[in-house]
Amino acid sequence: MKKKVLAAMSGGVDSSAAALLLLKEGYEVIGATARMFDGAAIGLPGAALNIERDIKDAQAVAEKLGIEHKVVDLCPCFKEKVISHFIEEYRCGRTPNPCVDCNKHIKFGALLDYALALGCDYLATGHYARIFYDAECGRWLLARGGDRRKDQSYMLFSLSQQQLAHVLLPLAALSKDEIRAAAQDGGLVTAQKPDSQDICFVPDGDYAGLIRRVNAAKPALGKFVHVNGQVLGSHKGMINYTIGQRKGLGIAYDYPLYVIEKDMEHNNVIVGPQEALFSKALLAESCNFIMVDKLAEPMRVTAKTRYRQEDVPATIERCGDCVKVTFEEPMRAVTPGQAVVFYNGEYVVGGGIIKAALKE
Repeated sequence: MKKKVLAAMSGGVDSSAAALLLLKEGYEVIGATARMFDGAAIGLPGAALNIERDIKDAQAVAEKLGIEHKVVDLCPCFKEKVISHFIEEYRCGRTPNPCVDCNKHIKFGALLDYALALGCDYLATGHYARIFYDAECGRWLLARGGDRRKDQSYMLFSLSQQQLAHVLLPLAALSKDEIRAAAQDGGLVTAQKPDSQDICFVPDGDYAGLIRRVNAAKPALGKFVHVNGQVLGSHKGMINYTIGQRKGLGIAYDYPLYVIEKDMEHNNVIVGPQEALFSKALLAESCNFIMVDKLAEPMRVTAKTRYRQEDVPATIERCGDCVKVTFEEPMRAVTPGQAVVFYNGEYVVGGGIIKAALKE
């Protein structure tokens, strides 16, 4: 009997090719596109056109493949778990990664639940990563994708054992060129469709504008303060700045200045030279482990604090309810709200959300 798969189809080439490959591998496939937000509700009516275009592209691919296609309304869940959380994190002085939240709560949360309720054995997506079952340790493992330039394992660190057991990633070992070629050979309309680059609900890149439109609260103005205590001028509101930012500060100084810290108690943006950006360690909260059930003792790993960053040697250890990550060499621009992910070679050990950077 064929295994049944719900293929998440965003309307892009990756998810289209994933559905095609699943059919070739002999699975019974149903396509599904999640409607995640209303452009008008976030003050960008034009975004609705993009959403409808993507749905139509996914439907055209499903028709070409001869599979059923469903549109799943996940707007309420996406608003609560992704958009509202994104806004609240910025208002608290943090810099969130909404793709991590979306994967955790939407794609591998609500959509996986929908797949299982339909009687599917698996949910499949077009992510670039690999999932294995290790019989020796009795755990599902997550590893980097075959094409390191496109690897998305960083974004999937929060997946539980139950989620990993019901997820298929058909593109795991393929390069982007191979994926486009497969889609082209299959006659799929998305074969040459450009990849999306922006946060889906901030297509214009103006996240501060989104926060102002949705939250309807004017950001409180405050001061730019140098790490030496010198007041350098006024800033336009905390939501407009993030750790490591250099451009857009509007401060004339003897050398380039960067955002070092956001002092929420006094509503000050702390700036300073580039060398002040480096941290020796960090504390991570909301940690999830994949290779092990829990972190029982200090572990040598490699770690990265940004998606596009190369991971570097570090040691992780328990520190109360958090995990302390100590880097072999100081790390630049460690940013609260971003994810830190731990690796053992090709495999994801786990990860968490950065709570604080530790300079000493």
